Amino acid sequence: MRIVVTTALALLIGISGAYAGTVTPGEVKIVDGVISQPLTDKPGDPEKGRQWFMGRKLGNCLACHVNSDLADQPYHGEVGPPLDGVAGRWSPEELRAIVVNSKEALSPETIMPSFYRDSGFHRVAKKFQGKTILTAQQVEDVVAYLMTLKDE
Repeated sequence: MRIVVTTALALLIGISGAYAGTVTPGEVKIVDGVISQPLTDKPGDPEKGRQWFMGRKLGNCLACHVNSDLADQPYHGEVGPPLDGVAGRWSPEELRAIVVNSKEALSPETIMPSFYRDSGFHRVAKKFQGKTILTAQQVEDVVAYLMTLKDE
């Protein structure tokens, strides 16, 4: 019995510790157009961020943005600004805020979705209520990828 309780306690501590460094959507604060601290303790992975960026089922950033780095991918949109050289125009802290909640970071009029917000929406399908489009780590991955998009 003692081994089972000790093992269960160790698992519980391990599980809760895994999320100790992740900021929940409700805790995120955009101040002066930036989120100064990463959303997770783990650094963003630019290769994974590239996948989320072009993935048609999650980020789908290509639906609105042209990006020469992904010229081999079809159907680049032209609704949002081109993202070539974006790392020279915005800091990681600014990009994080834009990806998390563009309406607060940029303008309430933007059509860009808020990728790490889970409330305050209108007419949300029941299965999506209380959920974010991207996880905190996926946001960090996308920001890391965007930071690779520098002018030649």
